[in-house]
Amino acid sequence: MEEKTRNKINETKLGFWKWAIGSVIFRLILIYFPKNFNLSSRPEVSTPVTSLRRLAEGYWLKQLSMSPYAGSMYHGSPLLLSVLGPLTAIKIEGQPNHLLCSLVSVIADFICALLIRATGRILQKAHGQNLKSLGLDTMLEDIEILPSGDIAALVYLWNPFTIFTCVGYNTSPVENLFAVLSLYGASSGIVPLAAFGWVIASHLSLYPVVLVIPVILLLGYCPDMPPRKLFLQRNLQKTGDERSTKSHIQHRPLTNKPAEATFFWWRVILFFLWASIWIAYVLILSAISVKEYGGLPEMFKRTYGFILTVKDLSPNIGVLWYFFAEVFDFFRNFFLIVFHVNILFMLLPLAIRLNHRPCFLAFVYLAISSMLKSYPSVGDSALYLGLMALFVNELADMQFSFFLFCGYVGVSLLSPVMHNLWIWRGTGNANFYFATAMAYACFQRKGEDSHPKCKFQMHANH
Repeated sequence: MEEKTRNKINETKLGFWKWAIGSVIFRLILIYFPKNFNLSSRPEVSTPVTSLRRLAEGYWLKQLSMSPYAGSMYHGSPLLLSVLGPLTAIKIEGQPNHLLCSLVSVIADFICALLIRATGRILQKAHGQNLKSLGLDTMLEDIEILPSGDIAALVYLWNPFTIFTCVGYNTSPVENLFAVLSLYGASSGIVPLAAFGWVIASHLSLYPVVLVIPVILLLGYCPDMPPRKLFLQRNLQKTGDERSTKSHIQHRPLTNKPAEATFFWWRVILFFLWASIWIAYVLILSAISVKEYGGLPEMFKRTYGFILTVKDLSPNIGVLWYFFAEVFDFFRNFFLIVFHVNILFMLLPLAIRLNHRPCFLAFVYLAISSMLKSYPSVGDSALYLGLMALFVNELADMQFSFFLFCGYVGVSLLSPVMHNLWIWRGTGNANFYFATAMAYACFQRKGEDSHPKCKFQMHANH
């Protein structure tokens, strides 16, 4: 029996590496296609914050001793400009101009998938230990547990959104990498790594700052585990035929009672200490990089200020650009506060409800941010869809899964068509494209609503 299990695990590993290497080869092939199917100019793929074209423009301005933020072209991190900027200027004879930057995106995607896989294995191991501590280890024999880490990594690598983002000449793969790095560091208990990933991810795109709550829960408690009360209810239902529920609670002692969850405050304190150190490093390096161009205040204004004030109203797959193009200027600041605070209002209730599943909480936070952020792209959806696959065993009976799948496919096909009818052919208007953005947001919202229900129902049934 053990030998069969070992052979099955080896076959699974071999299959994973075949598909993973295949995804890398597929990306390398797409890189050499002429102009990458023009993906770099697609509003669904590149945004004013993530476009490498804008980064290249900012780098050339800096080379000319001008501020990289001059002309309202570049709005990213000065550190990212220093790292990727030189790669945009290197030309290899006979090779595509974007080759080196595209290779960075391929490497970032591959490493991100490996981190998702490692995180999935940690979660699956913790789940098995929790079942054993509750005396429900027989569930592991009765139910076929899928290798969620391998599945999630392959979902991330082969997701069309991820592939379009990788070959679309933008910085989203790098931003996704650091967000996943933070979750992996917290799941594995490596505090400096968790703090580093969180600080860099927040520095690059601001919205991952909400991941501080799941990271704290992961470090303070442990990786995801089901709520203990659901398993106690299951034990009560089993013995309901023998005696009444009331007498059962009063007289029947619990067997295999798990140890009470302990919150490790020292890990959280250590996390904030390391985060302070990394933040200091980032600010110092950023200050050195932009000291001749207005310093840190100018950087904050042109990066985070640009994100929060939604100054660029060019079309994207979000909903804010159309709204602020139509709203009166007198009400603009009010609705800016409403949209951004809307994300913050959801953090505490979700943290209370999902405190026992920090990684799932991180997935929900990222999905909400993807829906309500100022300049969203399909790269944001690629990240949370990859993390969603970590819970493939719990979400096997998710409601409306086929409907949601068809919705994502339909929006992906209609969005470029509506954009073409509006911008290039002139036979449509902004409402055509905004309708696809609204549909995309609705499908994301429905998916977020279905996942927790299915997850909790799964634990109750078992």
